[in-house]
Amino acid sequence: FTNSGSESVDTALKMAIAYHRAKGDATRTRLIGREKGYHGVGIGGISVGGIPGNRKVYSSMMMQGVDHMRHTLDMARNAYSNGQPAHGAELADDLERMVALHDASNIAAVIVEPMSGSAGVIPPPLGYLERLRAICDKHGILLIFDEVISGFGRMGTPFAAQRFGVTPDLLVCAKAINNATIPMGAVIAKQFIYDTITNAGAAGQIEFLHGYTYSGHPMACAAANATLALYEREGTFDQAAAMEKPWATAVHALKGTRHIIDIRNMGLVAGFELEGRPGKPGERAYEVMLKCLEAGVLVRTTGDIIALSPPLIINEAQVDRIMQTVATALKATE
Repeated sequence: FTNSGSESVDTALKMAIAYHRAKGDATRTRLIGREKGYHGVGIGGISVGGIPGNRKVYSSMMMQGVDHMRHTLDMARNAYSNGQPAHGAELADDLERMVALHDASNIAAVIVEPMSGSAGVIPPPLGYLERLRAICDKHGILLIFDEVISGFGRMGTPFAAQRFGVTPDLLVCAKAINNATIPMGAVIAKQFIYDTITNAGAAGQIEFLHGYTYSGHPMACAAANATLALYEREGTFDQAAAMEKPWATAVHALKGTRHIIDIRNMGLVAGFELEGRPGKPGERAYEVMLKCLEAGVLVRTTGDIIALSPPLIINEAQVDRIMQTVATALKATE
């Protein structure tokens, strides 16, 4: 247990390296992230992350031994996809390029968001995650899913791993683990990772030299237990799954609205890519956000993208209000 998604990411990265060391593969220390990836604000997370704005100020502090695969955003082939885009599974083969460059014997893990959120809502292409899983298995590389955004019902399933039918070796989570009422995160590991690390040390020694002062804090755990019980009692994940189709229909009804050049969605998440102003990246999206806020609707911007991730208990009337507000704001933007 941790206190945030950022801490969870750093924990998972250390766990991956500790696993290979305990297994006798001490040369496996290299970590592979992905362009446009977001993995929090710890040094480990920034290092494997691939959003330039989050990295440029701290370039001197980046971890050594990190490389990045290509991102999967392909608007030329996949614009206005509803759910997973049809093209791009072959981009997983970029991990083979990493293996050819660094050799598998030096690579500990690859970390990706199964569905990228902070980069502007980028669902994985059909077959991409399956291909990535197969390549990791082929070369003995651990696969880490960052599910801080996609976990706990956002995809209509407990985790995106279940939605896509791909099981990672380590799964990073936070936020909705207790509805963010108290700071908390966690890393979920496959049994073989736990066993390898805990069985490697001498008796009486700490097996995994890591931990935070407030890991597993009683108040945070109580909030998590109460939240998870509420999810189950109220069928929250099923409710989110039932709203996915109305949500997608309403989202794509904005196609053709002024300034929108792409729409991306998955589960209860959506992103509107806007036509940016020359030399002023993000300005139009920011103006739209302010207009929506004035109308009582909170949206998020990331660059030239309006990102939406509504409460899992949202109803169709509220969905309509959100879309009408965004459309009105866009039409009023020069």
